[in-house]
Amino acid sequence: MSINLKGRSLISLKDYTPEEINYLIDLSISVKKEKHNNIRKERFKGMTIALLFEKRSTRTRCAFETAFGEEGGHTVFLSNSDIQLGAKESIEDTARILGRMFDCIQFRGFKTSNVEILAKYSGVPVYNGLTDDFHPTQALADIMTVREYFKTYKGIKIVYVGDGRNNVANSLMIACSKVGIDIRIASPKPLLPSENIVSLTRNFAEKSGSIVEITTDIKKAVKDADVIYTDVWASMGEEDKLADRIKLLKPYQVNKELMLLAGKEAIFMHCLPAVKGNEVTAEVIDGDKSEAWNQAENRKHSIKAIILATLGLV
Repeated sequence: MSINLKGRSLISLKDYTPEEINYLIDLSISVKKEKHNNIRKERFKGMTIALLFEKRSTRTRCAFETAFGEEGGHTVFLSNSDIQLGAKESIEDTARILGRMFDCIQFRGFKTSNVEILAKYSGVPVYNGLTDDFHPTQALADIMTVREYFKTYKGIKIVYVGDGRNNVANSLMIACSKVGIDIRIASPKPLLPSENIVSLTRNFAEKSGSIVEITTDIKKAVKDADVIYTDVWASMGEEDKLADRIKLLKPYQVNKELMLLAGKEAIFMHCLPAVKGNEVTAEVIDGDKSEAWNQAENRKHSIKAIILATLGLV
């Protein structure tokens, strides 16, 4: 089946079919091989991307800038001090202007509605680099990493441990349920995923043949897991809640003992940045079962793939 994503935006992976997601993963793996073989095709030569950042970033900014730049394209970084969405100028008008000047736009910030407005009014592909609700480019890198390591999605079980209602958990649930990976969320009751995201992803899982499970029992959750995944205990904008989160989530720390409960073959993943000693110990994230660094590199390749596909360059 031919896959044509030209002109599409990426707001959430819920808007993409399993076939389209698998196509993007195939393309991600392909462009990674090109990079490792020092093949530079300059497919973005003469093109520009606007990078709008309300929230600070390391991996997302570097991934977009290097993915676009090494293919000959030009990036323009716009922070809150450069542009204020919806302040002096409406988001709709900003979108209209940027769409006339750039080939595509990335937005990283708070409201998902801002990405939706940019996509609606700009007339060019818009990519969600993280909002309070979703982090789809992270989820693409996550399942790319799983595919590389296990060579398949069938029968693979990911257990996400910690804050189960954040943007990373939401997008991971969507990606896994779309492509057929079993996903289990282990969180304390106050931090369990919303009923809306659970219902949505269980509908996807029913079609793909995977399972979405939600539990507060951390020890039972990690048994027979292929992947243990965690994230920081307080997302950006929630720093004032960190002390309470540490008390609540300390039993959900990924440490050597928890990894052993999963089994000797289980790998560890983290979207980064990591607070070693909180959600994960240094022994685990720096150990030989950690795929966190490969996962971080894959942000770049999966982002390059989504831009190539939506600009119609493949």
